[in-house]
Amino acid sequence: MKVKIKKLHYDAVIPSYAKPGDAGMDMIAVEGFSTKDHITYRTGLAIEIPENHVGLLFPRSSVYKKGQMLANSVGVIDSSYRGEIMFKFTKSNNRSPYEIGDRIGQIIILPYPQIEFEEVKELSETNRGTGGFGSTGE
Repeated sequence: MKVKIKKLHYDAVIPSYAKPGDAGMDMIAVEGFSTKDHITYRTGLAIEIPENHVGLLFPRSSVYKKGQMLANSVGVIDSSYRGEIMFKFTKSNNRSPYEIGDRIGQIIILPYPQIEFEEVKELSETNRGTGGFGSTGE
């Protein structure tokens, strides 16, 4: 699938897969700015997510080394958004933050169905039923 991408910054790097079989493409920081509690990294990229698809932004698995957490857990980029892709992290300790040129996160683009809810009086039965958090005993 071809997806249109626009560089908004001269140092922007087009996302790519690090290894064959990877699900996410690495995103690179071109600028960063910090507040007391957050660090926001600019990628210098705008992406035209295809209709009926969504771009999902995830932290890299090595984020634990940086003492940061992606502020919104998973970023959701709708197909109508044409602005710059940015990653906002919450600072959780005094470790060294990412630097400009570092891989700061990953993007995965997936199709999604259009859902229409149907209100009913009862739902079908399952083995789990209404068991919530920890319902499997683990």
